[in-house]
Amino acid sequence: MVTRLEQPRGGFNFDNFQRNVSLEQKGIRIPKPIKTGTTIAAIIYKDGVCLGADTRATSGPIVADKNCAKIHYLAPNIYCCGAGTAADTEFTTALISSQLELHRLTTGRQTRLSTARSMLSQMLFKYQGHVSAALIIGGYDVNGPNLYSVMPHGSVDNVPFMTMGSGSLAAMAVFERSWRKDLERQEAIDLVKDAIDAGIFNDLGSGSNVDINVIEKDKVDIYRNYYKPNERAPKEKVYKFKRGTTPILKESIKDILVITEGVEAMDIS
Repeated sequence: MVTRLEQPRGGFNFDNFQRNVSLEQKGIRIPKPIKTGTTIAAIIYKDGVCLGADTRATSGPIVADKNCAKIHYLAPNIYCCGAGTAADTEFTTALISSQLELHRLTTGRQTRLSTARSMLSQMLFKYQGHVSAALIIGGYDVNGPNLYSVMPHGSVDNVPFMTMGSGSLAAMAVFERSWRKDLERQEAIDLVKDAIDAGIFNDLGSGSNVDINVIEKDKVDIYRNYYKPNERAPKEKVYKFKRGTTPILKESIKDILVITEGVEAMDIS
């Protein structure tokens, strides 16, 4: 008997939802979505690439580190912004950085961005997204300034400006409003700063300060804590009280004698 294939239905399809409920009822644990907190962004401007990141590292609802560095070194002419699990981004970029150094020593020439992109993409694809590292690679090589994004499952994109992390939508809104390809150096720095600032103030997982890296031909400028929108203001009042402000209502002193010779004993008088 030949049956006609069911035509795809329009609108929302809840088949997967019903499947997941059925699996849960059978005792199978469904993986839960992972919430990360970061805003990273990068743009290409007239003479190079500008990378930016916030500095808040979270552990669930807790701010674990207020000044975490999220822009990582890959090569003298290539740097990388990382979003996701802090340990995964740190050690993934460190591993690829060491491989790029060996490659540079073997070939005797400057590292290409395409080489760094391929190494990161192949490594992350191998783990099928279980290494939580979403990366923006930026640098300047023989092909000029360039940007690549590498997703945790290994897919790659090449665009003139990009954002990642939980604050990426707010940052992207700033880029889409103001980015143009002939930006001057200071205009690019200010635009990236504004984009990260938007992520900081519109996303609870992003916060603290703004780090900026500017990569041009044969030149890299690193601005750690370039902008501090959340500096702690001085206290308006002094909360120190003079001795005797709070009266002592009762005072008792007990002498404690501890004997350790032979069988241990304690006499409290």
